Amino acid sequence: MKKIIVSMFVLSQCFNVHGQSIDKIITTSEVARIEKILSADDMQGRRTFTPGIDKASAFIESEFKQIGLQTFNSATNYKQEFSITASKSVSSKITIDGKEINNNQVVTFSYVPQVSLTEKSDISIVKINKGDNIGEKFNEYYKSPKNLLVLVDASFDNVLPNIQHIDRLNANPGNNTVMFVFGTLEATTFSVELTNVISKKTLNNVVGILPGKSKPNEYVIFSGHYDHLGVGSPEEGAPHSATDSIYNGANDDAAGTTAVIMLAKYFKKQNNNERTIIFTTFVAEEIGGYGAKYFSKQLEPEKVIAMFNIEMIGTESKWGKNSAYITGFEKSNMGQILQTNLAGTNFTFYADPYPDQQLFYRSDNATLARLGVPAHTVSTSKMDNEPTYHTVDDEFESLDIDNMTQIIKSIAISSSSIISGKDTPTRVNTTQLK
Repeated sequence: MKKIIVSMFVLSQCFNVHGQSIDKIITTSEVARIEKILSADDMQGRRTFTPGIDKASAFIESEFKQIGLQTFNSATNYKQEFSITASKSVSSKITIDGKEINNNQVVTFSYVPQVSLTEKSDISIVKINKGDNIGEKFNEYYKSPKNLLVLVDASFDNVLPNIQHIDRLNANPGNNTVMFVFGTLEATTFSVELTNVISKKTLNNVVGILPGKSKPNEYVIFSGHYDHLGVGSPEEGAPHSATDSIYNGANDDAAGTTAVIMLAKYFKKQNNNERTIIFTTFVAEEIGGYGAKYFSKQLEPEKVIAMFNIEMIGTESKWGKNSAYITGFEKSNMGQILQTNLAGTNFTFYADPYPDQQLFYRSDNATLARLGVPAHTVSTSKMDNEPTYHTVDDEFESLDIDNMTQIIKSIAISSSSIISGKDTPTRVNTTQLK
């Protein structure tokens, strides 16, 4: 305990030389206040398209307003609204070689109101055989622009429930239909009759800015996602107890959203940012990253100098307190800049220790990174052993608020030379990305 106290003292002493004392702005009590509100039961798990996500959005908007952020692109409010297409199947009949297939063995993805296909139509038959990488094959076929009948070996029946519960949402839907039929690998003749109800759904990011003083057209982004999984139900196979079905998402990612709000407070008080700072909380990360994808299209990527995406910083990293890791560390020199700015403190940013988890591609930084932006995620989550991840136990009480506060302070100070215009991270080489 003594070592931890000394460590935090050294860190805070370093921060005191940067404008107003960071300890008076980014406080444990304020971090706890925001985190508690975002992860409370009355937010109902902040699932996209539920009253809970609207309540969370309203809270973030009120915080941005109190801080005094400007709106993005002179909008009338902090909501960055957009819509995506939703599809709901109301009838489905698939017959293969004269036998009607049980609908429980079929998963369809289609944004066409009425579908009628046979073996004589413009459609291809592909297979996922035993031993294939089901994840890779599914993603390949799911994203196909063609009509596909995908025959899946019965050995993969265990993944069927997961695929069945994928939301039928698409920002740019095509006119094709992709069907996965589990348990059969042969289809000489077939017929498909589907009826879908297609609708538009509106959702929103929450975005505020601090205009840069001398470099207003150069942007530094701080982001996190404010949606989570909502309220579970047994038929979804979601792990929860009989007395608790709310996925509060305290760490994932109320923690990142809290950090964004606290950083906005800090930099507003400093009032010395040469580059424009954009503070954004994304919606729909958990169901496809739609918020980040839309946001990225509203910017000229060459004007974005750096992106600090913050996700799951509420627990200790594998190295303990006063540490965090940066995904895609080797893809730009941004991590090295942050390390240099923390020299003399007891806080350390490490490279992502879980490369096999592909975390660089699994969070909201990925969209801008694919456009060449030095966009990285800061996290502490032990992804090889995070017991509360995507469970109802991801609650406020499971977080280390003191350590989380130190992480937010470290992000603030380590980003200072980028915000001042002194340092410019190298760009991400998009030809080397997956």
